[in-house]
Formats: sequence, structure tokens, C-alpha cells
Amino acid sequence: MRQTNFDFMGKRKIAAGISAFILIFSLFEIFYNGLTLGLDFTGGTLVELGFEQEVDADQLRNELVANGFANGTVQYFGSNQDVLIRMPPQGGIEQATLGDRIFASVQEQHEGVSLRQSNFVGPAVGEELAEDGGLALLAALIVVMLYILFRFTKQFAIGAVAALAHDVFAVLGIFAIFHLTFDLTVLAALLAVIGYSLNDTIVVSDRIRENFRKIRKRTPVEVINESLNQTLGRTLVTSLTTLFVLLALLFAGGEAIRGFALALSIGVVVGTYSSIYVSANMLLALNITREDLLVPEPDKDDNPEGSYP
Repeated sequence: MRQTNFDFMGKRKIAAGISAFILIFSLFEIFYNGLTLGLDFTGGTLVELGFEQEVDADQLRNELVANGFANGTVQYFGSNQDVLIRMPPQGGIEQATLGDRIFASVQEQHEGVSLRQSNFVGPAVGEELAEDGGLALLAALIVVMLYILFRFTKQFAIGAVAALAHDVFAVLGIFAIFHLTFDLTVLAALLAVIGYSLNDTIVVSDRIRENFRKIRKRTPVEVINESLNQTLGRTLVTSLTTLFVLLALLFAGGEAIRGFALALSIGVVVGTYSSIYVSANMLLALNITREDLLVPEPDKDDNPEGSYP
């Protein structure tokens, strides 16, 4: 494959401005408007229904909204005759009776419908899940930083964590801006984004370290540009292949995994960008040099070969 010769670091100030805007805007949306939490975190009711004939999920969702049951999700499981309804708490309705009310509402519109099960998830369980999920994300970032610190140097560790945090907040910001439902599947996608972005960042970092040791008479900007161009083909092939699969899941996988596929699709795009610009940009901001990456040679004067203490 022919190697490209793009001046990535020549546009690093523009990229830094874009990244700063993404982070500031995402943080503003997350803390000002907040995330639209799903049933897993807020608590609510899960109703499983069986129909004698195939039913249209979108039509059923519209019927529920018309009857005063808002912000619920309707999805198939097994076949188009089996439907799972997830409904968050509704104002003015006793949560313990919400499942029965939903079933009665559906019975008025459809004949031959049967109630398979109705479960209520309390808000205490949802609060515990939200806390555990946040701790999982924080633990993942800390472990990544320690791993990069021991494998490379502190500059690479800071750059990698900055890139991962950038990716996570970018995905969360998009979910906050468009009021997309954030549930456990999206949280799982965020952890997958961290793993994907980390893999790409390590590949790029390894090539940067190798070139800093081999290339002697070039500036850090030139060495990093050379490294990014060498890994660009691999990065694009991996990202596009992953993205095609995720888009197939997003458009054909159904509502059950739509949030997961959407979050991971956004994460792949943002992660590809951050592995090129955010982590590499941080290395230059931290003034990395060739001397920082050289393997220290043993001092022969302190312990000459064949001598004993």
C-alpha cells in the first residue's frame, strides 16, 4: 500500500480548537440539560405481551402515547407477535399498577392479546446501576492510564487518557444534545469505545516511539507526521470495517440494540479522530523528545564485565 504524506500536525491547532469545542459543548449539555436516562437507571415497568397476529411496533408505541403513556420503548423479541414494552414512571399513576394499566390500554386496541409478565424496577435499583456504571468508566480510565504509563512514558499515558476522555464525553454529549435514551446497552457501548480507542491509540503510540528511536535528524512534528501516515492505512481499514458492521446493526438490528450500535458508531468515528489528533497533539504539548524514549544503557563503569562486588 502506498504511504500517504499528509501534514496532520500542521493542522494541530485547528484540531485542538475543534476538540476543545466538542468537550466544552458536550460538558455543557451533559450538566445543563442532563442525559435522558432509560428504564435501567430511572426505574419503571417492563411488560411482556403476546399477540395472536403480527403487530406493528411503531403503531403500538403511538397508541400508547395517545393513551397517556409517554417515553416508552416497544420492541419485538422472538417474533413479531411477541412484544416487550419498557415504560418509565408516569406522573399521576401509581407505579405498582402501571403494568396493568398498559395491558388494559393495549387490550382496548387489539383483540387476543395476552399478558406474559409485568415487572416493576424500583428507583433504588436504577440509582445503584447508575453509580456502578460511573465507577466502571472511571476505573477503566485509571487502569488504561497505568497500563500506558508502564508500557510507554507519562506523556503517552496523559495523551491516551485525554483521547479516551474526549471520546467518552463526545458520545455522552451527542446523547444529551439529541435527548437519546441512555441505558445499560449504551453504557456497555461506552466501555467498548474505550477499548476500541485504546487499541488504536496504542498502535499509533508504538509507531511514534519506534520512529523517535530510529529517526535522529527530524523534529518531533516531522516524526509524529511520519508515524501517523504509516499507520493511517491500518487505522482507516479497521475503522471502516467496524463501522460498516455497526451501521448494519443500527439499521437492521432492531430497537433492542439500537442505542448500543449508535453509541459505538459515534465512538468509532470520534476514536479514529482522537487517535490521530488528540493523543499525538498532547505529546507535542508535553514537549516530548527523542531522549524521553531512548532505552537507558547500563553503566559499565559501575559494574565492569567480569567484576564482582
